[in-house]
Amino acid sequence: MATPEERVEKLETRFSTLEQQFATTMAKVDSLLEEAKQQREDIRRLQDRQDADRKALEAKIDSKFNSLTNQIHNLTIAAVVGFSAIVVAVGGLLISALK
Repeated sequence: MATPEERVEKLETRFSTLEQQFATTMAKVDSLLEEAKQQREDIRRLQDRQDADRKALEAKIDSKFNSLTNQIHNLTIAAVVGFSAIVVAVGGLLISALK
């Protein structure tokens, strides 16, 4: 059987090995946590960029829609004026033909 000193030395060696393994494991955990934090930050930046791109696209679409609405408005006014002119001309022809 081993002497108490040998057993203590053996336990100290095992404890030292476990401390080293624990330190290595904690270093890996810290590294993984830092990597996960960086990935979350990258994802947040990407989402911010996508939000900005989406807002810019929506603004462009709104601008095009407003432009199209203005064109439709102007064409509608022109059509109403044109039809009114036709009605006045036909009315004038009918009045002059009936006299």
